[in-house]
Amino acid sequence: MANLEILLSELPVLIQSLKLTIGDSNKIIEQIIPINNAQEQLRNIKKLIAHELRFDSIKNSAIATLPTIDIGANVGLVNPAIAEKFGYSKTKISLTDLQSKIDNWIEWGYFLQAIATDILSDERLVNQLNSDINHLSLSAQYQVITETLKINLVFENSNILGNQIQQISIYQQELLELEQKLNRIFDTIKNSRSFLNILLGVSAFCGKSCFTLEWLDDDQELIISSDGQFRELTDILNDCDYFQKQIACLIIQCDTLREQAEQALKKIEEESRKKLIIRQHVEKLPKFSTPKIIRPALIIATTLLILGFGGWKLKEQSPKLQQMSLSLTQEGSAFVPDVGAAIANFKSAQQLGMQAASLVQKPPHTLKTWQQAETKWHQAIILLDSIPDETSVSDRAKKKLAYYQINYKSITQRVLIEKKALANLESAQKLATEANLFATNSPHSLLIRQQAQEKLEQAINLLKAIPESTSVSVQAKEMLTIYKSNHAAISQMYK
Repeated sequence: MANLEILLSELPVLIQSLKLTIGDSNKIIEQIIPINNAQEQLRNIKKLIAHELRFDSIKNSAIATLPTIDIGANVGLVNPAIAEKFGYSKTKISLTDLQSKIDNWIEWGYFLQAIATDILSDERLVNQLNSDINHLSLSAQYQVITETLKINLVFENSNILGNQIQQISIYQQELLELEQKLNRIFDTIKNSRSFLNILLGVSAFCGKSCFTLEWLDDDQELIISSDGQFRELTDILNDCDYFQKQIACLIIQCDTLREQAEQALKKIEEESRKKLIIRQHVEKLPKFSTPKIIRPALIIATTLLILGFGGWKLKEQSPKLQQMSLSLTQEGSAFVPDVGAAIANFKSAQQLGMQAASLVQKPPHTLKTWQQAETKWHQAIILLDSIPDETSVSDRAKKKLAYYQINYKSITQRVLIEKKALANLESAQKLATEANLFATNSPHSLLIRQQAQEKLEQAINLLKAIPESTSVSVQAKEMLTIYKSNHAAISQMYK
C-alpha cells in the first residue's frame, strides 16, 4: 500500500499532462510522448490497485487517494468540470472507483493522440492552424478596433479630418471582415459534423492565443482553456453572438462618424474655395538674362564632353570589368544556400517525426517496432541538422531538433530495455533446457539435481528482471510459472 500511496501522490502532475494544446502545428507532435508517458504510469498505478484489491479487507474501503492541494497552484484555474477530471471533488475514494477514473484518463490520452495524428496528417488543417497563430484572437481584434474607434473629430483642420475619414473607412472595413469571420466561426462550430472542422473554428476564434483540449464534461461536451479561461463550445458560440451584436453597433457608429466628418470637410473646402477666388491674381512670368542662359549651356556642353570621354574610357575597360563582375557573381553564388532543399528536408523531418510518434502509441511494442521508431527519429535529426543557418526554416529546425533529440534518446532507452528483456528470455530458456537435460539424464545423481536446481534459479531470476512494459512480459510470466513448478519438484526430490 505504501508504494501505491506514493504513486497516487503524483497523480495531479500526471493528469495535468493529459491535455493537447492546439496552435503551432510544429508543437503538436512534441506533446504525444508526454501523454504516452503519463498513460504508462497510470497503467502501473492501475496494476498496483488490482494487486491491492485481492485483499477483501480493503476492497470496498475508502482511502485517501487524491491529496488536498492548492488547485490554483497546480491547475491554474478553477472549473467544476476540470476539478472533476482531477478528482478534487472528493478527498477520499474507493480503489474500485479510482480504477474507473484511471480508465477514463487513459482513454482521454488515446483520444488526444488520435486528434494529434489526424491533424498532422491533413495538410489543409496544418496550414490553417499555422495561419491562425499569426493573428490576434477574435476578442483581442474586437478590443483593438474598439480602442481605435475612440476618435475625436477635428473639425477645424481639413488635412487631419481627411485622414480621420480614411481611418474610419479602414476600421469599418476591418469590422465587416471581422463580422464575416465571426459568421464563419459560428456556423462551423454549430453546424459542422466533423470534429476536426470544429477545432478549426475554435482555432480561428482563439488565434495566436491558441487553445488546449482539457476534458469532457458530464454531458460529453468539450472543455478547452485559452487566455486564462475555461470554456465549453457553447460558451464560444455565445461569445460569437455577443461580438456580432457589438460589431453591428460599431459599424453604425462608423457610418455616423464618417458622415459627420465628410459634412465638416465639405464645409471647410467650400470656405477655402471662396477665399481662393478672392485672393486669385495674375502673376507675371520672370525674365531671364542672356548670361544665365549661356552659362548653363556651356556647363551642359562641358558635361557632355566629359561624359563622352568617360564613356570611351569605360568602353575601353568594359571587358576587364565584365570579367571581374562575372568572377564576383560566381564567387558569391557559391555561398547561397539551397532554400528549396532546406524546406524539403524540414518537411521530410516533420513527416518522419510524426511516423515515429505514431509507431510507439499504445505500448508495449516488439523490438522491431521500437527500432523502426528509433531509426525514423535518427533520420529526422540528420535532416534537421543539415539545414543551413541562412535559410528561412533554420530557426524552426533548431527548435525541432532539440525536441527530436530528446525523443530519440527516450526511444533509444526503450530499445535497450527491450533488447535486455529478449536476452533475459533467451538465456532463461537456455538455462531451463539445460536443467531439464540434467534432471532427465541423471535423475538419481544428487550433484546433477543440484546443478539443475541452480540453473532453474538463474532462469527464474532472469525472468523476474523482465519489465512489464516490454513485449515479452506476458511470455516471461508464463515461463516463470512453469520454471517455479519445476524448481519446486526438483527441490522435493532433493529433500
